[in-house]
Amino acid sequence: MDQKTISLLEKDARYCSWGDTVHYADPPKIFASCDGNYLYDEQQTPYLDLQMWYSAVNFGYRNRRLNEALKRQIDTLPQLACQYLHAEKVELAETICKYIEDKYGVKGRVHFNVGGAQAVEDSLKLVRNHTGKNLMFAFMGGYHGRTLGASAITSSYRYRRRYGHFSDRAQFVPFPYCFRCPYGLKEASCGMYCHKEFEKLFETEYNAVWDDKAKSCEYGAFYVETIQGTGGYVIPPTEYFPKLAKTLKERNVLLVVDEIQMGVYRTGKLWSWENFGIVPDVFVFGKAITNGLNPISGIWAREELINPQVFPPGSTHSTFSSNPLGTTTALEVLRMTQEADLEPGIREKGAYFLQRLEELKARWKMVGDVSGLGLALRMEMCQADGYTPNRELADRIFNEGLKGDLEANGKRYGLVLDVGGYYKNVFTLAPSFTITNEEIDLGIALFEQLLRRCGAQ
Repeated sequence: MDQKTISLLEKDARYCSWGDTVHYADPPKIFASCDGNYLYDEQQTPYLDLQMWYSAVNFGYRNRRLNEALKRQIDTLPQLACQYLHAEKVELAETICKYIEDKYGVKGRVHFNVGGAQAVEDSLKLVRNHTGKNLMFAFMGGYHGRTLGASAITSSYRYRRRYGHFSDRAQFVPFPYCFRCPYGLKEASCGMYCHKEFEKLFETEYNAVWDDKAKSCEYGAFYVETIQGTGGYVIPPTEYFPKLAKTLKERNVLLVVDEIQMGVYRTGKLWSWENFGIVPDVFVFGKAITNGLNPISGIWAREELINPQVFPPGSTHSTFSSNPLGTTTALEVLRMTQEADLEPGIREKGAYFLQRLEELKARWKMVGDVSGLGLALRMEMCQADGYTPNRELADRIFNEGLKGDLEANGKRYGLVLDVGGYYKNVFTLAPSFTITNEEIDLGIALFEQLLRRCGAQ
């Protein structure tokens, strides 16, 4: 370790709060630059990134076109208080709304913020304003952020434990995680048992959520990720969400989809919910909408929920909510999605990557479930039985990949991965859309080196 790195780590330990991040690697990894699908350390060793900043950098690091759009805006209108308008904000909102209106015939409006959790907070206000209810359904394994409101609908108690009593904590419902079915059933024969169990909540008032006389549910909305992000990129059966949406509509419970990790073509569609035959009442977006550059987040909601007569000016506020640098970059991102049909290429690369993962699984006993939708892919690390979670192996592989001492094609590489899942044994893979088949092959080769190095069977 060079002296500069040692000095930075010492300063981090002395001056930086560790409450705003998680140092998964020990010691924390320091990077100096990035380009395309790679991060580089101080020695300019390339690290192939297969997670791209939690699926924020869908179009690759230092994307030239997006960087240029940001630079142009810096030289024209870099700052503006959000009480004023600028063209990029209005055009960005129009682009999102017109896409949904033209494709699905549903009118809505867009409301901006900066970070994903802040947009989730705004959506909670919107739901409460419309329904008058402060209780929500959410999924086990779901992640919606770490602000207080978002923590209340995020399944992990670890994010709430230090902060007192959450009286409005969500009622958490099992997700259709078929590889680890919470009911111990098999997908081929279960008859969508998990949905039937949810429907039972409404059979009688004594099941605690429904008043049949008033036709009223105690819960205002169900917050979902159609593909669970931090929960391990769990992909449900395609027929699950149409059934859930029907049940919620019958009970006047809003459907809110969190698109923060899976939005902007990660799954082959602009929004992940488009894969499942539903149109939500509200959805939340962020991350990749600016390719990880100047942040913007927001919500789209149906017109009847968000028009100014029912959700008036000042209902929420953030100083930087529609900042020109973010809206400009987001508008350029959406122009890129409109100028070319991205879906076929993403599907093709995703299918190739999944094929290589399945080949890996066939060779290694400790590679359990692998699956994917578009370029959202997952790989479970297990014991030799191919099922029992193996968190220790996942942690070792993650840390070894960051050492930057793997060999391929006569060069040194590192491998950037991210670990998620209910048991922290899942590698969630979200490569950029610019990844090539050759780079996918490189990733598989590097990962297989890590399996051997870490003693996998």
